[in-house]
Order: sequence, then structure tokens, then C-alpha cells
Amino acid sequence: MKNNRRDFLKAIGIGSGALLVDPVFAKTITDKDHKEEIVKGPESIFAIRNMETDYMVAGGGMAGYCNALAAARNGLKVILIQNRSRLGGNASSEIRMHICGSTALGQVWRETGIIEETMLTESYTNPQASWEMFDYVMYDKVLSNPNITLLFDAMLYDVKTSGNKITEIQAYCSQTEEIYKVKAKYFADCTGDGTLAALAGAEFMRGREAKSEYNEPLGLETRDDITMGNSLLFQSQKHDKPMPFKAPSWARKYEFSDFKHRRIHSWEYGYWWIELGGLENIVNDGQKIRHDLMGVVFGVWDYIKNSGNHPESANWALSWFGAIPGKRESRRITGDYVLTQNDILKLENFEDRCAYGGWPLDDHLPAGMDDTSLSPFRSISLKGPYSIPLRSLYSKTFENLVMAGRNISVTHVALSTTRVMATCATLGQAIGTAVAFCVKEGLTPRKLAQNKAKLQQYQQLLLRQDQAILKMKNEDKLDLALQAKVAASSALAGFEANKVIDGYNRDVQDGDSHQWRASLVNGEQSIELSWSKPQNISTVEFTFDSGLNRHLRLSGEASVMKNQKRGPQPEMLKDYVVELYKGNTLVKKEEVTDNFLRKVVHSFQSVSVDKVKLIAKKAHDDENARVFEIRCYA
Repeated sequence: MKNNRRDFLKAIGIGSGALLVDPVFAKTITDKDHKEEIVKGPESIFAIRNMETDYMVAGGGMAGYCNALAAARNGLKVILIQNRSRLGGNASSEIRMHICGSTALGQVWRETGIIEETMLTESYTNPQASWEMFDYVMYDKVLSNPNITLLFDAMLYDVKTSGNKITEIQAYCSQTEEIYKVKAKYFADCTGDGTLAALAGAEFMRGREAKSEYNEPLGLETRDDITMGNSLLFQSQKHDKPMPFKAPSWARKYEFSDFKHRRIHSWEYGYWWIELGGLENIVNDGQKIRHDLMGVVFGVWDYIKNSGNHPESANWALSWFGAIPGKRESRRITGDYVLTQNDILKLENFEDRCAYGGWPLDDHLPAGMDDTSLSPFRSISLKGPYSIPLRSLYSKTFENLVMAGRNISVTHVALSTTRVMATCATLGQAIGTAVAFCVKEGLTPRKLAQNKAKLQQYQQLLLRQDQAILKMKNEDKLDLALQAKVAASSALAGFEANKVIDGYNRDVQDGDSHQWRASLVNGEQSIELSWSKPQNISTVEFTFDSGLNRHLRLSGEASVMKNQKRGPQPEMLKDYVVELYKGNTLVKKEEVTDNFLRKVVHSFQSVSVDKVKLIAKKAHDDENARVFEIRCYA
């Protein structure tokens, strides 16, 4: 049997290293609606699963997670493969990096769409701030979608192509002894490392560009293959007695001077600057980098506990440490457009914009903890958010290969801002929606970017699904609300009723509130949309206020959690009623209690009505009713 196993793996081209994966934690693929057959060779116990789907997404980090959900919610059958047993990538319980993004601007630009829905759900569901519960929230959303087949611990190892198309990927799960051969119309590389693209032979970039290549001020005189490094994090807890610590022999030794550029201000969670690997092959040297990082983690903890410089740590003890490094950079897949430092600093408003970012240009120096005399990073803050074009989210080599996450088509300097997870999540939603749109319209992503009319339809679809696009408003011709008259029981000054159909569903820093607001101090308030003749309506959509000016991200770091509003957001409309009338006759009524989501869609069998009324009863912890947008569709 051992020989059969070895010979089988050899025959299909997998080395023994492919067996080193975690146990499976996934719903059986036979429960899902995909074509498959089980083929068992006479000399092997391994099952080969031949599967066919609309869309195959490789990588279940924040980009892949949002990508798969967006495509599935827009009608595609999706297979999502993840090489570990958790979704979320660097934000999962395995790595525990808090999600960063445009809230770094300190303005109003927290990302919306699927990432906002996820974080609002996590905050409501997870008052105990458990990382495993964040895993659960993502797992639940994916598993609850009938269009998604989730394959955990599936290691991508081969890609088949024909001409300028990818035809099949092959992945392997050791614990279930299965080979997955997946054919699809489209393939998404959300691996972070650009593994799918590299296996297919797609063009990709690596390292730091020279100034001469893109005229970037922060470019190098001569290009190199160096990247940013990987990090391992740890958490600790305080006890009611001294908790001694003895470092292992392999822990690195540190002294006071090593932390000149690296603050140790608390130790319940740390530290992003525990970083190594930028001077090595960030992928192929991963085993060595991981062990080296372990030495740094335990060396830093040894310094905190035993150097004498932090006596207040006496009662603290390690409670968790990461074993999977969080990556920042490896391959970047070349698209039709390469986003650069200049685009970001100019806040370029691309015609094919589909997402935005706002994290600083935050480049980490490659030596990391190998040279503590240097600052670990160089950060340049931005004045405002910048747009990201669709042309940076699909491969120039293969017409059915798209990407989202830190492996999109950007320079190294641009990557230093686009790489953070909230931005990656919006890129996932953007390209997942684009692929679904392309399949429906018979387009490729390239043709979509070139077709102005179809591009605008796609962008309007993104806006409808709460993906913000800079300097773009709702002009959806199918939205019946835009043709309605609006009236309210009352409104605060500057928050008039007609704001709910002005085309904007958030504060965009243009001096307008774009929101109806009315006081609930003396009781419920209402707002209604009416038409001069009956309309057939089957969907009513609301966008409420969730405090996008604040940070809302799970973290193990006390300072990050300190000023957050955990649980349901205080401004959120909690209890409300939707009523639909024809004349004075009530045709449809829906009551909602304990709402915590910003974007809420009410779908029902089509009814003929001439008035839609929202009765706001109570907010979670605010004296006002707040509504950004109301949409209505046939």
C-alpha cells in the first residue's frame, strides 16, 4: 500500500511535500451542485474528483472570500479552494492580523460592501472578541451560500492551459486522499503568492522596480528581486501571580538598543515589526523564514520578561503564538494596467475604477529583525482615497484569469498601500462581480473595461451592492426610487427626506450629508416614496448609517480596540417597518427587529403599489433615525 501511494503521487506529479497539510474542515463536495465523478484506479486508494463549475477561486483570504461571495451572489456556481482549514488569510485565527484599510485616513472612508457586512456581523456576533468566532462568521457566510463549494486544505499544484485560456486546475488534499481536477469558465488567483498564475505561465512581476521603469520617485536606481518580509504575531494574558519564562536555546537574544526603532508599549499583542524574509525567497525559503521568526518571537518575549526593562510584565504569560507567517509580498500578476505610486499620489480617477484604497505608502525594509539598527518601515500618508482600475485585476496573458489581493497588477511601491486586507477585500468583491457580469453578458474582463456602456452598468451594479466607487453616484435606470417623490414625517436641518434618492449612500466629504435624519425622541418617524401611477415592485433596499468614520476591526491589540463601538453600531436603525400601499390599501408589510446591517434588502413576490413607506421605530443607541439611501426594483 505504501508503494501504491508513493507511485500514485509520483505518477500525477506531486512530491511527498504535498502531504504536509492540515486536517480537512469542509463540507463534502458531494452535497453541492457540481458535475463530478469518482475514479479509483486499480492500484490506488486515491479518489480523483472531476469537477466543473462557472468560477474557480484559489485562495480563501479576505480577497478570495469576498470574491467567491460576490460571484455566487450574482448567480455563478463557484468552487473556492483554500490551502488551510480557515478562511480569512492573515485575518484568520491562525495569523490574527487586524484588518487595515482606508480608516487610516482618519476621515469617512471605511470600506463597505461585503467586508462591511462581515465586520458588522462579526462585531454583533462576537462580543467576546474571539478570533475563532471571526473564522465562524466567514465560514457561515460561505457555507450558507448554495452556489459555493468550499474545499479546505486543498493545495493547488498544477494548471492546464490551451492557447490564451486556462482550462483546468488540479489540487490535492492529503487528509481525504483526494485529487480535485476542476474545469471552469473563469479562474481567480487570490493566493497572494500568484501561484495559479505562475503555474499557468502568466506574466508576473517580482521585487522592486527601478525609477526608470515607471518614473516613480520611490523607485530604486536599479531594480532587484527583494520583497517585504513575513511576520509572526503573539498574544499574552495577565495573571494574578508572577509568571516566569525561560527562553528556549534557539530564541534570539536582544538588548535595549535593538528596540530603538521598534516600540514595546504593551505586550498583550505583538508585533507587526517581528519581520524577516525580505532578503530571501519569500515563498521557497518559507520553512527557514518561519523557524527564524519563531526565534524572534520567543527572543522578544524573553527580552520583555527577563531583561529587567519591563518589570510590569512579571504577571504576564504567553497565551498564543502564530505558526503561520503573515505574508506581505511575493509575485504580482501583470494586468493590462500596472498601478503606480504616481497614480496613487495623484488620486487618479480611472474611468474603469471599481475599488479604492487609502492606506499609506507603507514599505517595509527587507532586513527586518536581521538589522535592528534600521527603521523597519517607511510610511507616507495620503491626502485622501485613490481609485483602483479594473484593468489591474485581470491577467494580460490569459483572458479568463483574474486576480484580487496582494498579487494584483501594481508596482512594488504601489503594493505598499494596496496590500492591506480591507483594500484586498474590496478588490475581491469588484472582480467577483465583474466575472459574474462578464459571464452573463458574454464578455471578457478586458472587453468589459473597453466597453463604456457595459462598464457603467457593471459599476452601477457594484454601487447597488454597496461597493463604494469614488466620485460615482447611483444612476441605475432600473431603480424606481429615482423617479419617486419623497416625503417624511420630519427631518433635521441639512438631512432632508430627498437625500435618500440623491445618488449617494454615504458621506463623501463634499459638504452634503446625503442622509435623511429625524429625531426619535418623541416617537417613531417615517419616510415614504410615492409615484403618480402604480409600479410593480419586488425589491426594496435600504442603506443605513453604520458609523463609517470609525474603525471597526477585530484586533488583539488593546489600543486598536479601545475606541471601537463593539456590538451593533449605535447609529444603526434597529427596529423598523416597511409598508407598501396601493392607494390607501396596505398591500405588503414587513417588520424588522434588531437589525445590525448597513445594507438591507427586502425581496418578495412582485406587487403593484404606488407608495413605499419606512417607519423608523428605534436605533440601537442613538436618538435619531438615519437613512442614507432607499432603492426600489421591479
